[in-house]
Amino acid sequence: MKPEIAVLGNVWPDAALSALALEFTCHVIGRMSPAEQARFFDGAASRVRAVLTSGTVGIDAATAARFPGLEIVAVHGVGLDAVDLPAMAARGVVVTNTPDVLTEDVADLAVTLLLTASRRLLQLDRYVRAGHWPEKRPLLPSRSLRGKTAGIYGYGRIGQAVASRLRGFGIDIRYFQRSEGPEPRLRSASLRELAGASDYLVVCTPGGPDTRHAVDAAVLEALGPEGILVNIARGSVVDEVALVEALSSGRLGAAALDVFEDEPQVPAALCALDSTVLSPHVGSLTVEARLAMRTLCFDNLRAHFAGRRVLSPVLA
Repeated sequence: MKPEIAVLGNVWPDAALSALALEFTCHVIGRMSPAEQARFFDGAASRVRAVLTSGTVGIDAATAARFPGLEIVAVHGVGLDAVDLPAMAARGVVVTNTPDVLTEDVADLAVTLLLTASRRLLQLDRYVRAGHWPEKRPLLPSRSLRGKTAGIYGYGRIGQAVASRLRGFGIDIRYFQRSEGPEPRLRSASLRELAGASDYLVVCTPGGPDTRHAVDAAVLEALGPEGILVNIARGSVVDEVALVEALSSGRLGAAALDVFEDEPQVPAALCALDSTVLSPHVGSLTVEARLAMRTLCFDNLRAHFAGRRVLSPVLA
């Protein structure tokens, strides 16, 4: 018999789910009616041995408890702040994610957001579309990236990939994270110190309680009225109320955000500002990255049920 899997959230498209169903019996919970879900948890849930979820949906202890035979949680994504890792560890559940395969595309988006904000591309696009160019309306100049300093908050795989790209623009790099990372001479003593020494602050740190609202009013104040904040990590890391206040008052220059505190809800105040660039959490949304993520999830599940070590273990 094929192993049974519960799919949480909108993780994979239909074609990928069909491929998965060739080797596993899949229960896509998000596509069940309330009555179907009730029947599922009263019956088939007891046979589920694996959960496939996303980094934003995750799985908590209460949900995991509804699957008494749970052996493995495969996370389609790199973030783990929505996964109750202590609860999984206590039950001996294997947890995997999809690191590395999305690093390059997420880093590309971080640079895209920074370039868009710093060169004011959205404002220029609107200027042309509104017919202002023939009218010769005055334009505000943007600032060159060369000779500026970018502070990277979180210097892991993605943070280092962002730094590598920005160096190509002649940008100096500094970073902050709690643990000492590579290139220790570039590490600031605190996030506020990093912001004060930077023209751009790029948030690449994991989410979770330890980093919630780490980018607060004081950090934004230190970044300053010419500073640009870029967030491709988790929305919870930035205090959005403080961010709106800093942008509205001119104490911060601009913000380019791919993630938000209450996704998919985005504060109307952020949408109304001319100094924001907003995208809907699409750092890994390329054909190549999503295929690689699905393949790694699939391979982790195959390995587990074949009795082999999973390829990208978080808990094993």
